[in-house]
Parts: sequence; C-alpha cells; structure tokens
Amino acid sequence: MRTVFSIVNQKGGVGKTTTAVNLATALSITGKSCLVIDLDPQGNASTGFAITSEQRKPGSYEVLINKVDIIDCIRPTEVSGLGIVPSRVALANAEKELIGEQGSEFMLKKAIESLPDNYNAIIIDCPPGIGFLTTNALVASDGVLIPLQCEFYALEGLSQILRVIKKIKSELNSKLNLDGILLTMYDPRNKLSFQVEEDVREVMGSVVYKTIIPRNIKISESPSHGKPVLLYDHNCLGSEAYVNLAAEVLNKGNFGGIKTKSV
Repeated sequence: MRTVFSIVNQKGGVGKTTTAVNLATALSITGKSCLVIDLDPQGNASTGFAITSEQRKPGSYEVLINKVDIIDCIRPTEVSGLGIVPSRVALANAEKELIGEQGSEFMLKKAIESLPDNYNAIIIDCPPGIGFLTTNALVASDGVLIPLQCEFYALEGLSQILRVIKKIKSELNSKLNLDGILLTMYDPRNKLSFQVEEDVREVMGSVVYKTIIPRNIKISESPSHGKPVLLYDHNCLGSEAYVNLAAEVLNKGNFGGIKTKSV
C-alpha cells in the first residue's frame, strides 16, 4: 500500500528539502521503494540528488501544466530504489497558467494515481508558503510532516498550517492527516533550542516526533556535493538522526495502513 507524504511549512530555511531528501534516502536504505516529487520552483531537492538543469525537463512543471505522464518525468538517483521528479523555476508560473481551469487543485493527485503500485512512499517537497503548489501536494497526500526550526518564533505560524490542513481535509481530501512535527536545527549548546523543544512538546504532545534533527555541518555540506547526508557521511549525527526518523515513521504504521493524527 502506497503512502504519500507532504513536507510542509510556510517558512523557508526550516529543513523541508533536507528532510525530504534524507527521509526518502533512509526509507530506501531499509528496502522501501521511494519517489521524491520536487514541487519547489527553486529545485533544491533536485540539486540534492545531483540532477542537472539539463535533466529537469520534463519534470513537475510539465506534469501540472502539460499533463505529461509523471512516470516519464522520473529520474533515477544514486540511491537504489529511489527516484525523483525534478523541478525548475518555470514551476513558479504554474498557478497563473492554470487559473480558471476546473479541478486544478487535483492535478498532482491525478498524476500520482496514474503511477504503478511499486512505490511504498512518495514524498513531496513543498515550496515555502501555503499556495497553489502546496495545496496540490496536500490534496494528493495521506500524511503531512511539518519541520519546525528550533528558534524563538517556532510556534508562530504553526496554527496557520494546521488550519490549512484541517480546511483541505474537510473540503478536498478527507484522508489527509498530520503525521508529525519534526524539530530541526537543534543545537544542544543553545538553551533556546531546549526551551523551544519543551514548549512545542507541551503544546503539541505526542504528535511531535521523538527524533530531533541537530545542527550538523555534514547536513549543510552534503547538498553542494549532490548527495543526501546518508551517502555523504553515513557516520555523522545528521545521518543517524534521519535513520532514526525513518524508523520512527515506519514504527508508526504508515506503510500498509495510515495511523496518523487527525487535526
């Protein structure tokens, strides 16, 4: 049974792409067949898998605009069992080009439904913001993972994301649920990180993953080498954290039956 995850936060720089790339890699290493859909016009997930600009067409833009079969847009990666639908800057024009087209919120859902059943997990890397592209991702998804940076304003904006998820669940996708909130960029030397963790867990309870993603130089370096951190340095703390996250996701029962939190 296939599960579709969206990685969502209206803020940039909180670890969405890093999580999409490395969670998919960690799941693939466990033997799951995974697909990443790069739905951010910046194309950072594509860069993270060393997909060159020449290799990005057709990609997610063509899937939404030209109705190109999504299977024809999948590129292999260095990770066995893991493919990616790449993105390029043209994707930023998708909303304007689809204005007035009936059912435009369901474009990605229809594309994913056309895929063969050999993918255990599809992970969608969303752009910052809660606009047309993120709506398409949420309509197509079973679960939502929200990366939350350990900073002073961490909880600000979270309520907005939760409201959007609830609205889409009630109006467009009844199976959509919150899989979890992932604390990222945690610095144990910084008292603020500890305070943010404490506050988020107090407010959100068990929906917050036990796994925390630390600030880690290897995580920061790996995209410039076109590799997930698990391939760049599998012994570093960042790699260990994403392996733990994959195990936690698997243990929650998200493959063969969704057991995510209602919002």
